[in-house]
Amino acid sequence: MKILIINGPNLNALGKREPEIYGDLTLEAMNDQLKIFAEARNLEVEFFQSNFEGEIINKIQAADNFNGLIINPGALTHYSLALRDALASLNIPKIEVHLSNIFAREDFRHQSVTASVCSGQISGLGIKSYGLALDFFTL
Repeated sequence: MKILIINGPNLNALGKREPEIYGDLTLEAMNDQLKIFAEARNLEVEFFQSNFEGEIINKIQAADNFNGLIINPGALTHYSLALRDALASLNIPKIEVHLSNIFAREDFRHQSVTASVCSGQISGLGIKSYGLALDFFTL
């Protein structure tokens, strides 16, 4: 089973950007841990990160060869209807994840325009949010 993991804007700055919120793990280190976690569950993962909405949409539109998608849209979560529409058009299970608890943060972060077209949403558990999303695909 092949799972695509997409990370949106600013997630390339993990480990440096607000470590009190997002932790001190870099994106590369997180991906390394997730790859090991996935392999132990007989899952193949591919990682993609972009700070550009259009690149993320292009990747989603080309994801038909995957069995599932895990996406952390970053700030695009709260306003990108174009990203929402791309996710809605993809006919595979999709899980939205967030490292921080978006409902315990600023009011504007409480709204997700993308969650309604995903199979589920996991937030606030750091890297474990991704791990739980990977577990979803083994059930």
